[in-house]
This record gives sequence, structure tokens and C-alpha cells, in this order.
Amino acid sequence: MNLSIFFRKNLMLLAILAVLAGLFAAAANGMESSDFVITLLRGLSVGSLTFLVASGFSLIFGLLDVLNLAHGTLFMIGAYIGWTVYVRPDTFVDLLTPLALVFSGFMLGDVWTILSTRSLFAGGTKRVLPWAGILVSALILVGVLRSYPVSIWNPEDYAQSPVSISYLAGQGQNILPPPAAFGSISPLLALAGLLLGGLLLAFSLSLFNAGKQAVSKRLGWRSFAGFGAFLLAGIVFFVFNDALTAFLAALNTNWLFLTAVTVAVGAGIGLGALMETTLIRPLYIRPIYQLMLTIGLSAIGIEMVRAVWGRPEFTMPRPELFAGTGEACPATSLSDWWQYHCSTMILLDGRIRVYNEIFVPIVGLVVLAGVWMLLQRTRLGMVIRAGVQDREMVEALGINVRRVFTLVFALGVGLAALGGVLAAPSIGLSNMMGESFLLNALIALAIGGLTSYPGAALGSLLVGLLQQFIIKYGQIGIPIPFTDIIFKPTPPIVPASTILLMVVVLLILPNGLLGKKE
Repeated sequence: MNLSIFFRKNLMLLAILAVLAGLFAAAANGMESSDFVITLLRGLSVGSLTFLVASGFSLIFGLLDVLNLAHGTLFMIGAYIGWTVYVRPDTFVDLLTPLALVFSGFMLGDVWTILSTRSLFAGGTKRVLPWAGILVSALILVGVLRSYPVSIWNPEDYAQSPVSISYLAGQGQNILPPPAAFGSISPLLALAGLLLGGLLLAFSLSLFNAGKQAVSKRLGWRSFAGFGAFLLAGIVFFVFNDALTAFLAALNTNWLFLTAVTVAVGAGIGLGALMETTLIRPLYIRPIYQLMLTIGLSAIGIEMVRAVWGRPEFTMPRPELFAGTGEACPATSLSDWWQYHCSTMILLDGRIRVYNEIFVPIVGLVVLAGVWMLLQRTRLGMVIRAGVQDREMVEALGINVRRVFTLVFALGVGLAALGGVLAAPSIGLSNMMGESFLLNALIALAIGGLTSYPGAALGSLLVGLLQQFIIKYGQIGIPIPFTDIIFKPTPPIVPASTILLMVVVLLILPNGLLGKKE
């Protein structure tokens, strides 16, 4: 009985899925078995990367009702951060001390909340003081950072640009330059300036929310624990800078790649939390301003990437586990691949790239299962799902919804950053990679359902498969029945095909395949 009710309620959905399955089956009949399997795996790879962007976007929109149009740029930033850790660990280590000292000030949230309620910061002074503090802190930080030693490339000089550095690293010739030295500023003064600038910046930003936050009854050691941890980390990174750089440079590329992925995801989570607490939170009741803000952040992020890493495209070298070549490659089985670490493998007389077509889809499946377990089997997931359904009721139960919002936003951005760093060895790095994947993610979400996490997975899978099959038929052509004409889809048809699928699905199911009526 329940099964019959399910079929009646989802008849249209099942019909659409049956039609799509029939179309992919028809596509299989027009290809060699090896071509079909390779195309299928490539579709899974593209779908997995799209899913990592779409899933985070879906989580953020589902709970916060925020259309984060900077999500694609954060995907791109994750790729560039991962490349920096993997190819230029010296630059990454040099930046650890400034970042730790500056962000240490943001760990004193309870202290700033109490100070911002003092009468000294009330009245007309309250409007001027935050901006004055931000200006002074910016002057301090810019003055210190201009003289702080950071080993970095030069995008204007081709020999020292990321393009050349990536090429040499891919050839096993990644030689780091000598460490940078302090110039016109003493180390002690530089550290003090970074700490002071971070404290002043954090306090100035807290003044914008003066009177809007709950004041702690008293300060305890936990109020200062985060600050102490970041301060200690900054000092340790400064003292052991050269040793940590040498350790990372000598690390096996597999472990270094894992480190790069971890750092990129962590940076994405940190950026997401910072964005939500400082920029998004004041605009929850102003959706138009959210769109304008995130579009602006996207443009700023793209220009910052261009200024730091340059405009040319380049590829992040694959780790040793997926970069093997020689007479034993391509591998003919998984055991051969494990032994020789071949970059390619023979499957059904066709050659596939192990990293692109096997590793990336596996990571996508692991993330899908992991986040699904988080949403369905944990207390945080229960709060998130309840917040999607009835935010006011969750607040009435005494749950700190603001903190949950920050966690969800940070998780969504972290997933995008994970997609970016995984895409770097697969499709390469470019200034516009985020925009293209954001478009794919939006189409996938419209197909699967904007606030549906399983819908994000299904929509991303359909987008990836459709694009890759269109690309493949652009090479082999589609015979037109009852004629001698061979139709070969042109490149512009690839994105147009996904948009056409989205239009058809939305005309039949306005909420998407797995979306629910609001």
C-alpha cells in the first residue's frame, strides 16, 4: 500500500528519471563500450566537482536563505591556496605567523562584546569610532606587511611566475628560493604591529554590533583561550619558520597534497565563518543587499587572485600516487597501478586518468555520504534540518541559531574549497574556473531542488553526464535516422544542453526533481 502511494505521489518524477535513463541507454548504444565507460567516468568526475560546489550552496541557502554568489570565487580561492601549499610551501609557512597574530584578536569576542557596551562607545561616537579603528588598523597592518619577509613569486616575470613554477614542479625541479629577510623593520616591532593591528581591527568590527549581542556575565579562561592559542601558534611558526619550510619541502608529494587539501578546506571554513559573522549576518533581512555584497566579493576575489597569482592558466602537479609513467604504464589493473602509481589505466581497451576518473568521483561519494550522515545522524544535522523547516521554533528551544548559521556557512564554503583544490590537478587553475562551476552548480540545484541535499547530488550527476556525453558526441557525431547526415554538436551546445534540461525539468516540476513545495 505504501509503495503504491509512493508511486502515485512521485509518478512524474519517476517518469522523468525513466526518460533520462532511456536517453543515456540510447547514448550507450551509439558508442563503443570503452568510449561509453570513459565518458561515464568523466561525467562522474565533473559531476563530483559540481556537487562539491552545489552541496555547500544548497546548505547555505536552505538554512540561511542566502544566495552566496561568491561561492564560485571561494571554490577558485581554494584551488589557488592548495596550489600554494603544494608547490610553494615556503610562501605558506611565511604567511602563518601574520595570519595567526592578526586573527588572534578575533578570538576575544566576549571581551569585545563587554567593551563595546561601555558608555564611552555609545552615542555619536559609536558611529565614528568603528570606521576610525578600521582605518588605523589597516594603516598599521599595511605598513607592517609591506616590510614583513614573505617569499613569493612574481607574476610579471615569466621565469618566476606560477606558470613556470608549476611546470618545473611537474618535472620534479621544484627548487625553493632562499628565505626572505627582514628589511627596514625589526622582527619584534613587526610582530607587535601585527598583533596590535589584529586586536584593533577585531574590536572595531565588534562595535558595529554593539548592543545587539548578549553580554557575558563574567570573563573566564575560555574567553582568552583562543587568543592565547593563536598568539602561541604565531610565535611558534615564527621561531621554527625555516625548519617547517624544510620539512614540508622534503615531504613526499602524497602527504604534501593531503596537507594542501587540509589547509585549503580549513582556509575555506575560516573564510566562510569570517564572511558570515562580519558581512552576511547584518544583512539577513536584506536579500537584495546580500546579492550585491556577494557579487562584489566575487569580483574582489577574482581581482585579488589576478594580482597575486597572475592571469595565465596553469596546472597543479599531481601527487606521486597518480603521476607515474614509464614502460609499466598505463596500468592494466588496480594492483599494477598501486605498484607503479601510473597516471593512467587501461579499462575495456580505453585509457582513463586515475586521478580524474577514479579518485575524484570516490572523494565525491565519500563527501556525499559524510555530509548525509552529518545531516541525518547527528544533533547538529537535526538542528540544521529543523532550522530549514522552522527557524523561529529552533530559536524558541534555546538553541544558538546564530552559531549554527556560522557553522553551516563555514561548512558550505569548506566544501567549495575542497572542490577547488581537487579540481586544480584535474582541470587546472584559472581566474574564471569558479564562475563556470558556479553556473553548473546553480543549474544542478535548479534541476535537483534548491534546498535538497540529495537533489544537489542528483542534479550535479545529470549535469556532469550530459556535458560529457555531448562533448563525446561532438567527436564521433550522431547519425540522423533515415539520412546520411552525421550531426556533431559544437562546443556552445555543451552548456546550452544543461540549460535546456533545466528548463524542461522546471516546466514539469517547478521545484526540481527532489525539491519540496515551500
